[in-house]
Amino acid sequence: MALLLAVLLRYELDIGLINFAGLAALVVVAVATQLIAGWYMALYRGRYTFGSIHEARVLVAVTLIVAVVTSIFLSIFINEIHVARSVAVIAFPFAALTMAAVRYAKRLYVEGKPMFGDEAQKTLIYGAGFLGNSLVTRMVQDPESPYVPVGLIDDDAAKKHLRLSSVGVLGSGKDIAEIIKRTKSTVIVLAIAHLSAKRIREISDSVSGLGVKVLVLPPLQEMLSPDTNKDNRGGLTDFREIDVADLIGRTPVETQVELVAGYIRGKRVLVTGAGGSIGSELCRQLKGFEPAALIMLDRDESGLQHTQLSIEGHGLLDNKDIVLADIRDGEAMAKIFADRRPEVVFHAAALKHAPLLQMYPDEGWKTNVLGSLNVLEAARSVGVETYVNVSTDKAASPTTALGHSKRAAEKLTSWMAQETGMRYVSVRFGNVIGSRGSMLPLFTDQINKGGPVTVTHPDVTRFFMTIPEACQLVIQAGAIGHGGDVLILDMGEPVRIMDVAERMIAMSGRDIKIKITGLRPSEKLHEQLTGDDEIQNPDGHAKISHTQARPLAPKDLDLGLWLQRCKDEAGPDAPSIDESDGDVAGGV
Repeated sequence: MALLLAVLLRYELDIGLINFAGLAALVVVAVATQLIAGWYMALYRGRYTFGSIHEARVLVAVTLIVAVVTSIFLSIFINEIHVARSVAVIAFPFAALTMAAVRYAKRLYVEGKPMFGDEAQKTLIYGAGFLGNSLVTRMVQDPESPYVPVGLIDDDAAKKHLRLSSVGVLGSGKDIAEIIKRTKSTVIVLAIAHLSAKRIREISDSVSGLGVKVLVLPPLQEMLSPDTNKDNRGGLTDFREIDVADLIGRTPVETQVELVAGYIRGKRVLVTGAGGSIGSELCRQLKGFEPAALIMLDRDESGLQHTQLSIEGHGLLDNKDIVLADIRDGEAMAKIFADRRPEVVFHAAALKHAPLLQMYPDEGWKTNVLGSLNVLEAARSVGVETYVNVSTDKAASPTTALGHSKRAAEKLTSWMAQETGMRYVSVRFGNVIGSRGSMLPLFTDQINKGGPVTVTHPDVTRFFMTIPEACQLVIQAGAIGHGGDVLILDMGEPVRIMDVAERMIAMSGRDIKIKITGLRPSEKLHEQLTGDDEIQNPDGHAKISHTQARPLAPKDLDLGLWLQRCKDEAGPDAPSIDESDGDVAGGV
C-alpha cells in the first residue's frame, strides 16, 4: 500500500505513467524483505506488546531495512521495471506510520473494552507514577483481574487531569474519603515506592470506617524472591493488606552488594544461633552471596531444622553444614572451629528475654558473656578474618542483666580485636518486628484470646526494625567496620507502644481493652542506641554509625561484681537474683 501511494505521488497521480508490472515486482521484493527482517528481529514472533514503544522501535528498524533493500533493487533493475528510484524513500514513512497506526489501534481496542468478572472489586490506586501506571495497565489487560481500576489518586497537582489507560486522576489524598463515596470503591492500592509509615498511617486513618481495604505492595526484593509467590503469574496477587510493620515504618535497605560480596563470596562463613529469628534470616541472606560454605550452628535442633527447610527446601538435618552445639561448651567450640576453619563468623546466639534474665542473671552470664568468649577464643584459634557480634540497644548505658551481659560481650569483642588485629566488631540495634517472643506476636496472641493487651506504660517507646532489614545491615556492617567498633544501626524514630497496641486492636475489629502493668524493674521508659559515655560517629553509610567499646580482658571478668551491679540497678522491688550456681569467672 505504501509503495502504491508513493508511486502515485511520484507521478503526480498520473496512472498512465505507472508500470504496474514493475511495481508488482517491487512489492514482492518489499513484502519478502519485510517478512524475513521482521521474523529475524522477532516483530512477527509475539515478543513485543502491540502498540508499545519497544515494538515501534523494531518496526521502524525493519521498515528502514526494507527501504534500503528496495532502493538497491530499484537502482539495479530500474531499466527493467521502470519505477523511479525515489519511490522506496517516499514509501518508507508511509509504511512505518501506517503499520504503527494499525498496531496502536489494536492496542486501543484491547485496552478500551476491559471485561471484568462479577466479583472484581472497584479499586482506587494511590499514586499515578510508574508503579500506578504499571498496575492500571496490568489490571485492564487481565480479564481475570480481581480488581477494577475506577480511579487514581495523586498528590501532585500537575497530574490533576492525567489519564492512564483511560483511568483518570480523580483528586489528591485530602479528597480520598469523598472519592471513595463517589466511586463506591472497596479497595485502595498504595502504589508509591518507599511510602513512609507516617503517610501510611495517615491514609489508613483517613479511610477508617468507610469499609475500604487498604493494600500495599511488598518490597521489590520480596516480590522477586524465588521462595515466595511461586504460583503468582500476573503479579496482582502480590498485594497484601497493611500490617503493623507498615504502620511502624521501616524503609527498604539498599544493599551495597559489591561491598558485601567482597568478604562473603568464596569464604567459609559460620553463624551461631542459626535457628533463631536473626540467625536464620542471616543464613538465608548470606546464602545469596555464594559463600564457599555456610555453617549453621545452634543448640536448638528444631530451629536448625526450620532454617534448613527455609534455605534448602527440606529439613532432613543430614547436611554437614548443620552443627548442633552449645556455645557454653568451650571445648566443643574449639573442636568445631578447628575442624571447619571458618573465615567469617556472625555470632547471633544469645539469651534475650530481659525479664527472665533479670531473675536468672547467671544464665545470661553463662551464655551471653562466657559463651561469647568461647566463640571469640575459637575464632582467634583459627584466624577468623571478620567477626560480627550481634548486640542490642540494651547494651547502651545498661540497666538490666541482659544489657550488662551484651555490653560485656561487646567489650570482649573489642579486646579480641586488639589481640588479633582483625575486624572483630559488634552491631547494636533495637527490637526486631516479628521475632520470637517480641512484642507484636505477643500482642497478636493476646488479641486472639480476647485480651487484655498488656502495656507497661502509656508513654513507653521502643525502636523497631524488620528482621530482613536488621540482617542486611548486620551483613553490611561486617564490611565497613573496623576492629573494636560498635556499629549502630539507624532504627528511625522510636515508636510509642500504646499507639501500636491501639492500631493492632483497631485492625482486628474487636473490642479489646488495654491494661497498664507498670514498668518492670530496671526497664527504661525510652531506649537509647548510644550510651551516655559514648560518642556516636558516622561510618560512611546512610544507616550505620559507630562508637567504640572499651576493651575488657577475660582475666578481668568478675561474676560476683557483675551480679551485684545487676542487683543494685534492679532496685528493691525486683525479683530476687539467684546467685546459687554462679562461680566467679570460673573457667575463663
